[in-house]
Formats: sequence, C-alpha cells, structure tokens
Amino acid sequence: MFESAELGHEIDKDRYDKEEPELRAALLKAQYELVKTDKFPVVIILGGVDGAGKGDTLNLLNAWMDPRHMSTNALRPVGDDLVGRPPMWRFWHALPANGRVAVFVGSWYSRPLIDRVYGEIKTAKLDQHIDEILRLEQMLADEGTLLLKFWLHLSKKAQKKRFKELEEHSSTSWRVNATDWKHLEMYDKFQSTAEHILRATSTAEAPWLVVEGGDERYRNLTIGRAILDSIRRRLDEPAKPRGVRAAARLTPIDDVSVLDRLDLSQTIDKEVYKDELAELQGRLNRLSRHKRFDKLSVVCAFEGSDAAGKGGAIRRVTQALDARKYDVIPIAAPTDEEKARPYLWRFWRNLPERGRMTIYDRSWYERVLVERVEGYCSESDWMRAYGEINDFEAQLVKNKIVVVKYWLQISKDEQLARFKAREATPFKNHKITQEDWRNREKWDDYRTAVNDMVERTSTNEAPWTVIAANDKYLARLSVLRTLVEALDKAL
Repeated sequence: MFESAELGHEIDKDRYDKEEPELRAALLKAQYELVKTDKFPVVIILGGVDGAGKGDTLNLLNAWMDPRHMSTNALRPVGDDLVGRPPMWRFWHALPANGRVAVFVGSWYSRPLIDRVYGEIKTAKLDQHIDEILRLEQMLADEGTLLLKFWLHLSKKAQKKRFKELEEHSSTSWRVNATDWKHLEMYDKFQSTAEHILRATSTAEAPWLVVEGGDERYRNLTIGRAILDSIRRRLDEPAKPRGVRAAARLTPIDDVSVLDRLDLSQTIDKEVYKDELAELQGRLNRLSRHKRFDKLSVVCAFEGSDAAGKGGAIRRVTQALDARKYDVIPIAAPTDEEKARPYLWRFWRNLPERGRMTIYDRSWYERVLVERVEGYCSESDWMRAYGEINDFEAQLVKNKIVVVKYWLQISKDEQLARFKAREATPFKNHKITQEDWRNREKWDDYRTAVNDMVERTSTNEAPWTVIAANDKYLARLSVLRTLVEALDKAL
C-alpha cells in the first residue's frame, strides 16, 4: 500500500504557483456551496508518519478554506474528557453538522495503532477495534457523511532527514522530541501495523488515500484536489428519494409476541405497594452511595405506550437519588441542530460521567418506533438502526456503564381510560395532546414495531425489561426492582 508513495513525486515551483490559486478558489467555492445547501457534513482524517506534514496540511486547509465553517480536532489518544465514557465518545461529540467540515488530526485510528505497536494489545484486539471503526464509518456514511481519509507517508530515510532538518533551526526544533526519535527506531513496526489497519479499513464508503509527504507542493495539491473532487461530486449528485416501504416484521414461530406474553391483569394492594416502594427506594439510595458507585455510570432508557406511566416511574427513581447525581433527558422531536448530525448524536452527547446516572424519557429507540411507524425515516434507516443501537449499547457496557431499558405496556382499553381521565382533570390536561389520539389510531402498527424492537435489541449486554403497566403501582416497583438488581450486580 505504501510502495507508490515512495516513488519520489515532486511538483516544480512554476507549476505549483499556477495551479495553487485555481485550486484554492475552486475549493473555497465548493465549501460555500456546501454551507449554503446544507446537504451533508464532511469529515477529513489526517493520519500518517511523524514528520510527514500532518500539521502543515491542517494549517493549509484552514488557510485555503473558510475556518468559520470548519472545526479542527487535534485530539490526543487519551484525555480527562473520557472519564466514564466510551473511547469513541470524544469523536462522536465532535462530529460536524450538515454543511460543515471537521478535520481530525488524531482520530479513532490513533489509539489502536499506538497500543498495538507498543505491545499493549494483541492483533486479535486490534482487529476488534478495526471492526468497531468499520461499523462507525459505515454508520456515518449511511447517515450521509462524506468521509475523506489521508495517510501521509515518508520512508524511514526521509523521516530521519526531516527530523534533522527541523532540529537544525531554532524556530522548528521544538517540533521534534524524544518520542519522535523513539518512533523512528520503531519505524518498521509502525509501518506494518499501519498497513494492516489501512488495508482493513479502506472501504468503498471511506477509502484511504496514501500521499507522499516528502514534497510539500505535491502533498498540498494532491490533498486539495482530492477534497475538492469529492465535495464537488457529492454536491452535484441528484437528491436520493427516501421513501418508506411496508414495515418488515419478525414473526415468532408460535405467533405469540413478547407483548402477548404479558399478564396485564396483575395488581398490588396499595399498602403493600407503599411498603415495597420505601424498601426499594432505600436500597437504591444506598447503592448510589456505595463506595464503588463512582467507578461506574448508569444509563436508563424509558419507553412505553402513551400514558403507560413513564413519568411516574421516573419520579419514583429520582426520589431515591441525590439530585446532584443524575440527569433526566426528555426526548422530543429532534431540533435542527440534531437533525443536521447522525441520528445517535443527540444521545451520545448526554452520556454520564463516572458516578452519575442519565435517565432518558424516550430514547434512541424512537428511530425504530415513532420514526418507523410515522414514516419519518426510510425503511433502510430504521432497519440498520437495530445493529447500530446494539453496537452503541455494547460499547457502553464494555466501558462499565450499566444499561437498563424499560418498555411499559398497557392495554388499549386502559390507555383510553387514562386519556379520558387526563382530559377531565385540569392539572393533567397538559399530558394529553391530539398527537396522542392520532398515535392511538396506529396501535397495531406500534405493537408490531415494539415486538420487532425487543426481539432484535434485547441482548445479553443490554436486555429489555418489559413491564405490565395497567397497575401503575406494580409497574413502578418492577422498574425500581430491575434497577436495584442491575446496580447490585454491577457493584
């Protein structure tokens, strides 16, 4: 993969002086069209050999393009921002909105590469990281992101020469340190590991372009043209229709679904409920103050039928907790800012730090529920969401985040009774809207979507707890008991 980058590509000054202004003008024009049309985001990854010009290329892009519509992410492999969050969080958080460009120098490739070269991980572990990267980049491509990946290459001889040239001048000597010379001694291992990664991750959606970094003029024009051509082609593509076809369904062998198995007739005596509520809230409070609680994080996702009692269940959880230790995130229709980024972005950014709990009142499952049933996304969008959600939750669990997911189910008759009670009670009027009545007309469609959701996303790492909620007291106890048991196991 690196052989063609060692052929000594050079561009003379006269040619560069002629082509560079035209390229800059065309690139800036394309960027402004991208901003105006707001069609897609662009992610540029600059990787490569130390001394091959990653920093110079980054500065060049900020000079050639309008930095007001770009973000630069020179992220170190580790940092305090990752406390309690998956390693990918810092990259998820920095993804650009439609119409914007983000440049990453130090990307999701950096840590796996360094860890393998230093022997911190084996090849099998590296391949696991590669699989995670491939799934992330596939998701970004599916969400419309234009991914451009450049690897700046130098031969070992050229890298050594470059370091010496930088050290000879006081104005540039600071750019070379002991780690750079150490990495030069490890050149062969860096190259073999990098080639393994690049071959495995150069895909049709996000191919790598290996660029020789020895000649600055060649490097500048090659990368500039590649960015211009890629943005230009995407801008000139006709808009693709995103129609919604009939929903696919997983039909159980015995034709009995998850919701069919629920016994909605269960009830509990109110006095018994009060005693058990106090006992479970006490246990939850003690677990949240456990000395090892600060070593983990908790994510609770509440989903359920309209009027199933999600709000009441959430309040019984938060009543048992120190208000400084949790956040409740109500999920409504996405804002313009959220719609301009990958679907999961608005959930990524609210993940808790160590020792904290985030409670989502509705969650990332809206893609396979409301958006599916109401036709807000295409069939391909919600079909691939199952796998993306499973990957997301697996990363949370892998990073010591306790994931608890609830579906609260009530009968159609009970829902009607609760809707009417809300309309008749002044202080509950705000809980009932025309959208609730409209959703009720699609009861069977939602039921199909819920069954598919549970079947496809109830994993060993993050199983669903499906709760019969006709009796709200019994449902609240089930919610608390599940959370207490999950925390008790984690601690």
